[in-house]
Amino acid sequence: MKRAVFLDRDGVLNIEAGYIHKLEDLNLIPGTAEAVRRLNDRQIFCCLVSNQSGPARGYYPVSHVEALHKRLCLLLKKEAGARLDALYYCPYLSEAEGGTNPEFTRYTTWRKPNTGMLVAAAWEHDLDLSNSFMVGDKATDVDMAHNAGCTGILVQTGYGESVLSGEYQHHTKPDFIAANLAAGVEWILQRFDD
Repeated sequence: MKRAVFLDRDGVLNIEAGYIHKLEDLNLIPGTAEAVRRLNDRQIFCCLVSNQSGPARGYYPVSHVEALHKRLCLLLKKEAGARLDALYYCPYLSEAEGGTNPEFTRYTTWRKPNTGMLVAAAWEHDLDLSNSFMVGDKATDVDMAHNAGCTGILVQTGYGESVLSGEYQHHTKPDFIAANLAAGVEWILQRFDD
């Protein structure tokens, strides 16, 4: 079984811009592509796991989420020759949480902080969750990590700063707080050397 680094999308890889309606509004946070490339160079499995409720809210179709991910992968490759080994996202949202599109309005174990995306990735790619890392900018990212037995890293980009300023509504705390993905990857790589 392989160790993995799971990455949230918005606020971790790309600049937080709310619901992204135009493809050109998805832009990488400086240093992100190089950080992913460092993981690639060490043959560490890199996997996107992201809540994407736009389709459930009726904002845009799933094809738009796929197009955004295609742009994300192209930018990573263009900037640093970096790649994601797998991409998982959750387009579903319960009605209570704001889902309106019947095709995508439902409760699902894939929506963070539930562990469905991590379990699916582990099953499909032979990953060792207990020795893996999750990097995110929200409490739900850290909670999902802990719910699956992963190490949870909170970055201060995206919503990370507001989480740290007292809006952290959960009992769990990050295992590490990083200024950005590059700093988080540096910390992760030190643990791979242990």
